[in-house]
Amino acid sequence: MSIVKWSPFLMPSWADEMDKMFSAEGGVQGFAPAIDVYETKDSVMVETPLAGIDPKNVKVSVQNGVLTIKGESKKETEVDEKNYYRKEVRGGSFYRKVALPAKVQEDKVSAEFENGLLKIRAPKSPEADGKKVNVKIVKKGDKK
Repeated sequence: MSIVKWSPFLMPSWADEMDKMFSAEGGVQGFAPAIDVYETKDSVMVETPLAGIDPKNVKVSVQNGVLTIKGESKKETEVDEKNYYRKEVRGGSFYRKVALPAKVQEDKVSAEFENGLLKIRAPKSPEADGKKVNVKIVKKGDKK
């Protein structure tokens, strides 16, 4: 066995490792789309770019405060004659789960697809506003 000097370039690429971590359900290799999650006064918003993906091939669900986005990007034809220098556009399944930062009305979540961007609106639950509670601070050892 020969000794090989360690080099960071011999390590697997981060993209390969991320692909392994974010495989789709059922063990099918896939990709995890990038997402933005932010809050407005009355909703939690989630946006993900899904350019070139048919909205009919996307499923969105919410259960127990966790939003799931999954679907498939279908490439109709793959041309073998192309002499690629770089091939980064992916096809295949995608899957992403994210815990929502506030309690939402899960039965009122809506999604809209426009210009390749999927926008999901999850209205906050009325009890998510929270009630202010003043907490009394007691010095340890005092019995008050």
